[in-house]
Amino acid sequence: MLNDIDNANNLVELFLTRADAKGAAPFLGRKAGAAWVTQSWEEVASQVCLMAQNLRELGLEPGDRVALVSENRPEWCISDLAIMAAGCITVPAYITNTERDHSHILDNSGARAVIVSNEKLLQPLHGAIQATGIVEHVIGIDDLKRHQAGSFEFHDWSRMISGDAAQARKAVDARIASIKREDTACIIYTSGTGGAPRGVMQHHGSILCNAAGAAEILIDDFGIKDERFLSFLPLSHAYEHTGGQYLPIGVGAEIFYAEGLEKLASNIEETRPTIMVVVPRLFEVLRARIMKQVEKQGRLANFLMDRALTISENESGGKKRKRDLPMNFLLERTLRPKIRKRFGGRMKAMVSGGAPLNPEVGNFFEAMGLTMLQGYGQTEAGPVISCNRPAAGLKMDTVGPPLRGVEIRIAEDGEILCRGELVMKGYWRNKAETDRTIVDAWLHTGDIGHLDEAGRIVITDRKKDMIVNDKGDNVAPQKLEGMLTLQPEIAQAMVSGDKRPYVVGLIVPDTEWSIEWARANDEKFDMAELQDLPAFKSAVRGAIDRVNKDLSVIEKIRQFAFADEPFTIDNEELTPKQSIRRHKIKERYAERIDGLYKA
Repeated sequence: MLNDIDNANNLVELFLTRADAKGAAPFLGRKAGAAWVTQSWEEVASQVCLMAQNLRELGLEPGDRVALVSENRPEWCISDLAIMAAGCITVPAYITNTERDHSHILDNSGARAVIVSNEKLLQPLHGAIQATGIVEHVIGIDDLKRHQAGSFEFHDWSRMISGDAAQARKAVDARIASIKREDTACIIYTSGTGGAPRGVMQHHGSILCNAAGAAEILIDDFGIKDERFLSFLPLSHAYEHTGGQYLPIGVGAEIFYAEGLEKLASNIEETRPTIMVVVPRLFEVLRARIMKQVEKQGRLANFLMDRALTISENESGGKKRKRDLPMNFLLERTLRPKIRKRFGGRMKAMVSGGAPLNPEVGNFFEAMGLTMLQGYGQTEAGPVISCNRPAAGLKMDTVGPPLRGVEIRIAEDGEILCRGELVMKGYWRNKAETDRTIVDAWLHTGDIGHLDEAGRIVITDRKKDMIVNDKGDNVAPQKLEGMLTLQPEIAQAMVSGDKRPYVVGLIVPDTEWSIEWARANDEKFDMAELQDLPAFKSAVRGAIDRVNKDLSVIEKIRQFAFADEPFTIDNEELTPKQSIRRHKIKERYAERIDGLYKA
C-alpha cells in the first residue's frame, strides 16, 4: 500500500491505481434525504476521466488554473481529480469568501475556469468574475441561473461528466504519464491571519509525501481494514485536502461528507467513521458538551468521569499505576463505551491539527477511551510536518515526531525549520516572499519550538505572534488563549501585550454559561447589558484568576475587556479554520485595548 503512494508519479495516477483495484467497492458517501448513498470507486473514476476530457475540450491547457468553490461533497473530489487529470492546476477557494476575497484569488491565480456548486455561492463569485474579466468558463454542479455571462460561458455538471468513458480513460492515462511529482498540483491560498492570502504552490510530490507519512502511522499503529473518513473541515484548506481526501485515497478508504456543524454529532453516529481530521476548537466544544451531559447524570457518572480524568493525567505524566487497573476495568464497561458510541463505536483515532490543542483537551478524550493524535504543519509543508503516534508514546504537550521523509532543525532563535519533498514549490507569483521563507531548501515555518528527549516537536508559539513585553520577556499568546477558552465562562479570547508592561485580554463570554448566569441571578439575558453588570464581570474575572494561578508572573492577564460580538468568519475576525485574525481584532478594538493600560 505504501509502495503505491511512494511510486506514484502524481495524485491522479495514485487514485486510478486504487480505483482499478477497488472497482465496485463504495468510495464517496453523502446524505440524500434520510439515507446515506455512495458512489463506487469505478463510478468516480469514470466521472473524473470524462470531466477531464471535457475540460480539455473547453480549450483548457496544461498548467491552466481552475478555481473550485464548493461545500464538501463528492463533486469536490471528482472536480479536483479531474482538473489535475486534465493537466491543469486546482485553485480551491473557501465558500465563506467575500467578493473581494474571490477577486484577489481569481486575479492573482489567473484562473481561466471556475467550478461552483450552487447559486448561493455563485452570488459573491459572480461579481468577482465580472470585475477581473479573466474567467472564460463557469461550471455549475447544481442547476444555476443563466446570469448575464459577459466574457464567460456556463456549463452544466451533467454535460461535463458525459461522453465515452473508455476513450476518456485512455486520454487521461496518456496525459498523466507526463505529469511528475515535482509538477504543481494545486495553489492553495493561505487563510490570511496576518494579511492578504498568498498562493502556496503544492506539487504532487508534496501531497504524496504527506499521504505516505500519515499512511505509515495508520498502518503501523492501527492497522488498515475497512477505513472510513468523515470529511468535515473545508476541503479548500490544505489540512483536509491532504488528510481528508488524499490520505483516504492512499489507503483505499471510504470518504463520507458531513452535512455541517449543526448535524455533525448525528452524522458521526450514522456513518460510524474510523478516522476524523478535526481542528481543536471542535474538540473543545465536544468536550464541554460531554462534560455537561455527564454532570446531569448524577453522582456516580461524575465520580467515574473524575476517576477517568485522574488516571489519564497520571498516565500522561508517566505515572501508570497498578492500583488503577480495577477502576480502568470498570470504566471500560460503564462510562467509556457510552462515550465511544456517540462517536460511532468504530473510531480508531481523531487527528487534531490546524491550531494548537490544549493538552487538557487531549487528555480528556484519552480518558474517555478515544485515541487523540495531535499533528503539526502548515500549508507550505503539504501541510503535515509531524504527528503524535501511539507507537512513539503519546504526549499531549507535543505534536509528535516528524513524518517519514521529513527533516527538522531548530534555528538559533528557536524557529522550527523543515526540509523534504513536502516543502512547497513556493508562493505563486511572489519570488521575494518565497526566497524569504525557503532558504537553502529549509522551510522557515515561523513557529517557535524545540525537540524533546524522544525527538518529538514541542511548539511554543508563532514567531510573529510572540508577545515581547516592555522588559524584553517573551509570552506565548496561544497558550494563554487556549487556557482561557477551557473555562466554562469564556467562549473566545485574544490576549495582547507587545511592548507593554503586562498582558491584557479581550473576552467573548460563553453564551450558554451567560444564559444560566442570568437565570440564576434574576437578570434578563442581553449580552450587552450583562457585560455592564459588576457581578457578571466579576464572574468572568474569576475564570481569568483561575487561569492566572497556573501562569508565571509575566504571563498573568492583569486586565480584560469584553468584545462587542463573537469573533466570526463573517466579521473577518476568524479564518475559515477557526483561527483568530489578530490584526483584524487589534485594529477594531485598539482603543479599548489601549484603555486597559490606563485603568
